[in-house]
Amino acid sequence: MIERQTELKRRYHRKAKMRKLKAKLATATGADREKVLYKIKRLSPWWTEASLTQKHNTPKAATATEKKERPASKPKAEGGPKGPPKPKAEKK
Repeated sequence: MIERQTELKRRYHRKAKMRKLKAKLATATGADREKVLYKIKRLSPWWTEASLTQKHNTPKAATATEKKERPASKPKAEGGPKGPPKPKAEKK
């Protein structure tokens, strides 16, 4: 169990670090940009800048203020459960 917690802690920390580095990459230019790219590649060798641009081209998720309200669910029928279960057919 301790090993699992250690792995999860590493993973969560790595994800948080990647978010920070990607935010820096969006604003960085020149030599700073190269440093940030180096750090990202060190954390995740298979990461590409194309994945960053693809992510920004997708429609943004609705924020808390833009979320549409779901319609009210149908009221449940009175009387409790549907009924007793049907008897199973006997095997011959």
